[in-house]
Amino acid sequence: MRVEEIPPAAARTIKSFRDIGYDLPRAIADIIDNSISANATIVDVTLSFGGSDSWIRIADNGDGMDAEMLLEAMRYGSEREYDYEDLGRFGFGLKTASTSQCQRLTVASRCDLSNEIAIRCLDLVHIEKTNRWEVIVVDPMDAVDHLLEPIRESRGTVVLWESLDRVLEYKDPFGGWAQRRMLSFAEEIDQHLAMVFHRFLSGEVEGRNLTVTVNGSKVRAWDPFCRDEPGTTELSSSDIRIASNNGLGIISVRAFVLPPQGRFSSPSAWRVASGPAKWNRQQGLYIYRANRLIQPGGWNRMRTIEEHNKLARIALDFFPDLDAAFSINIMKASVQLPEDLRTHLQPVVATTVREANKRYREKSDRQRPAPSSAPQPTPTPSPSSQPPLAPSEPSQSASSIELPVRPVTPSIDPMTPVVSQGRARVAIEDAAGVVGEVHALARIVEALVERHEEVARELGW
Repeated sequence: MRVEEIPPAAARTIKSFRDIGYDLPRAIADIIDNSISANATIVDVTLSFGGSDSWIRIADNGDGMDAEMLLEAMRYGSEREYDYEDLGRFGFGLKTASTSQCQRLTVASRCDLSNEIAIRCLDLVHIEKTNRWEVIVVDPMDAVDHLLEPIRESRGTVVLWESLDRVLEYKDPFGGWAQRRMLSFAEEIDQHLAMVFHRFLSGEVEGRNLTVTVNGSKVRAWDPFCRDEPGTTELSSSDIRIASNNGLGIISVRAFVLPPQGRFSSPSAWRVASGPAKWNRQQGLYIYRANRLIQPGGWNRMRTIEEHNKLARIALDFFPDLDAAFSINIMKASVQLPEDLRTHLQPVVATTVREANKRYREKSDRQRPAPSSAPQPTPTPSPSSQPPLAPSEPSQSASSIELPVRPVTPSIDPMTPVVSQGRARVAIEDAAGVVGEVHALARIVEALVERHEEVARELGW
């Protein structure tokens, strides 16, 4: 057979790889996947602002690589043996995650203190000029201090991102906007890593204890299921077998219903439990691949996001032998549920949602003030020509609204006329029912209670 080799044009191909879809927290998480696979116990993430000279560094104390291994790691589609529980799989993560955020990726590594530090650099400007798949060999004598410092006296790997065009966007790299953006990213990264790697950070994964810091601050595990809260209920635990290219695969399923707000150990614990995306968007399925969270909530078209179901969270666990069945992509950030799994999950989801809905309503009934037989005070007439708001009965759709209602308390100023908080609340709920925005109002009230508690109390919520 006569063949001709047609290697892809380097400049155009590598530019296309930048747009796979990573955001900054997910890109850093993908680098940490490699650190965990290399048996690292400590990973330090550092964001340094310096205008156009800003940089991001991910350093670990893992097994490290020699020069030959490092060169292969810098190849798109790199080849190596993967263990059953390895978080990596495709051979693209290091490169695609890095270049999605920066134009210059430099990796320094050593696997033995007797060996010299190996350094290779993937520079997109160089590749665009040469149109060749080349990496730059960097002499340790020419390397910047912040690249070498983490592994001067130990083995491990350092990933350095420079020319952060996708992070700072270079609109004004030296301005206050860019600096604030870097600071906000540090917080987002901390929250994302606390969620994605919470099992590793808490020591739940046997033999995989992990400590991660972001700008020197230790990342603390975020448990989506609030198992330390006495009010959390685990409804069921089971294993489901599904067919895959590698034979039958096992998926572990655990269903949880979280306690309502009033039964959390503290208001701060309730706020933390809401998660990075807040309560409603954190309900649903939590899908883990080799103990690493890849989907934090959502119902995968089995349910819709709904206020009354926000206490329902279900954990699904599988290992990389089921990657094809779940349609795992390079970013390991999304999944598709196999159809036969959906069939098995339907009763679990239905039961969990029903119990979560019941618990949510118990919370609302407990917080709603009991009817009072005392006569209602007459509102003081308004100085305007318009009469005060007349009492109205809520519509049928508004009467079922579940809101964090609080007992009505007197106004701070005793001379303030009592335009009854209860009447104002009823009128607002009635209006929401008329226009069909009951659930939107429920979300607004929840946010109001969390952010402006005194105002919510004055209105009767």
